[in-house]
Amino acid sequence: MRALIITADDFGFSPAVNEAVEEANVNGVLGTASLMVGAEEATDAAERALRLPNLKVGLHIVLTGSRPVSPPSAIPDLVGPDGRLSSRLFESGVRFFFRPGVRRQLEREIRAQFELFRETGLALDHANCHKHMHLHPTVADLVLKVGAEYGLKALRLPYEPARSWSVSCSAGKIASWLFLLPWVGLLRRKIREAGVQSNDFVFGLGDTGSMGLQKVLRFLDCLPPGVTEMYFHPAVRSCPELSRESGHSRHVLEFAALVDPTFRRALTAAKIRRISFCDLPLR
Repeated sequence: MRALIITADDFGFSPAVNEAVEEANVNGVLGTASLMVGAEEATDAAERALRLPNLKVGLHIVLTGSRPVSPPSAIPDLVGPDGRLSSRLFESGVRFFFRPGVRRQLEREIRAQFELFRETGLALDHANCHKHMHLHPTVADLVLKVGAEYGLKALRLPYEPARSWSVSCSAGKIASWLFLLPWVGLLRRKIREAGVQSNDFVFGLGDTGSMGLQKVLRFLDCLPPGVTEMYFHPAVRSCPELSRESGHSRHVLEFAALVDPTFRRALTAAKIRRISFCDLPLR
């Protein structure tokens, strides 16, 4: 059996993203979205999602480079002078691991984001972290611990199989795959021990910002047996806030892929079942 979860990340980031998620769900193949509860347009995103019965929504936990949900004064070791969460991933990761006080602040911010998601009234389909920060063992432990209190049943496993290299390959992609492999294995074990569900594979990890239709169709050809998540960052138009956040990512290209009828026809022809995380059986 080959099943596919098609997800849009950064739901709530901007009106262009929210419009893309709604359109791709109503007239495309998108079934799942990950909500940034602290983003500028999170309220609009939640209101749209509540009107879309076929859209499943999870929590996109943001721990880097953005405004926190908690007051900055309550998490001083997580924010810079501008009150935003630090963008220095390696430095933050070291402090998460070695400083108990920082871990307590990290737990507070994670809990605040779960709480804000609960207040939307949406059912929690899954969780994941911006920039895949839950590959960090401390972050994973806290997300699973706090998530259990909020009914978390599924967490993204950001493991892209080597067979994706037949579609898109570079020395950087291979190096990243090798570096992440032990952390993926550790996260897989933590997910299993916590009794929550996850996807088996993910496509899009090494091609973020360039998931156009032709690349997506080639990925479908090499989709492995099991449950794969294919994630996108769609937007209906280019806008300054997206450019500042994502650089050269081609959000409109990714939106176009999600609403192209060719995508749906390819899924049907390949007998690939579209699901969401909530469709996975509990362990």
